[in-house]
Amino acid sequence: MKNFVLSVGTALLLPLLFTSCHTADEQKVLRIAHGLSVDHSVHQAMVYLGEVLEEKSGGQLTVKIYPSAQLGAERETLELLQLGSLAITKVSAAVMEGFAEEYQVLGLPFLFQDKAHAFRVFDGEVGRDILLSGERVWLRGLGFYDAGARSFYAKEKPINLPSDLAGMKVRVQKSNTAISMVKAMGGTPTPIPFGEIYTALQSGVVDAAENNPPSLYLSGHFEVCKYYSIDEHTQVPDVLLIGTPAWDGLTEQERVWVQEAADASVVRQHELWRASEEEAMSALKAAGVEINYPDKEPFAADVQGIYADYRARPVLDELIRRIQALE
Repeated sequence: MKNFVLSVGTALLLPLLFTSCHTADEQKVLRIAHGLSVDHSVHQAMVYLGEVLEEKSGGQLTVKIYPSAQLGAERETLELLQLGSLAITKVSAAVMEGFAEEYQVLGLPFLFQDKAHAFRVFDGEVGRDILLSGERVWLRGLGFYDAGARSFYAKEKPINLPSDLAGMKVRVQKSNTAISMVKAMGGTPTPIPFGEIYTALQSGVVDAAENNPPSLYLSGHFEVCKYYSIDEHTQVPDVLLIGTPAWDGLTEQERVWVQEAADASVVRQHELWRASEEEAMSALKAAGVEINYPDKEPFAADVQGIYADYRARPVLDELIRRIQALE
């Protein structure tokens, strides 16, 4: 399997993770890893997941969380899930594009009418089908966390039109959709891991990036980029996933508890996210970041070629139609 890659660092983790799966009284400990800080809504939602799971299971199931990329970046944690060395992780849906084709549709720019429409997709049948599409590569989706809308931020000038991106190196996620989007708008897409963006901006490796308000603020990128252009080109969600080796190791009742705890954590994360977005926008303004709201139509017009490419692929064409038909 092309996505099943075992690095030396991963191999070194296996003894620790395998030998610590259960306590002496056979209490199961589900290990969770993610790349964000402990003050992020994702981490707080995972803590809540653990609380709900422990309560529902009467203490039979507990969690241990490894935040801040302690066990590697997002792709590495996915590989640990596939190996059965880790139970649960959170990654951007953009990262899942390389594992299951269906996730690619979620990165299409200007796909959703608004946030309410996006949630109807994520929480409905379309979202469920996408979450389960990863099972064929041993990655079962449990739910979608809110990651807000992504917009451009830059060092030297605001992005009022797609033409403003000409000649600019723009950091993007390692996503074919994101790369195609920036190219279509006239910029030069540069895939860089999230943890390396600050240095890349500071040193001039890239001139701009794109992300949601909490990520811009909590990462400190606003210290380098003083222009934030709210075009909201994509609403790529985060995905809460469990490896099928861990899922298959649970009883039917334990699976119910895990899914219910995941569902509860999704609701909690959405609440926490709304508050974090408001706080981040206030903090960015207070820090002197210039925030502008460009007309979205020119940006949307430039990416129509991506839709034509995706509609030529039956799986993605069907998902696009289902999403656009959902009122």
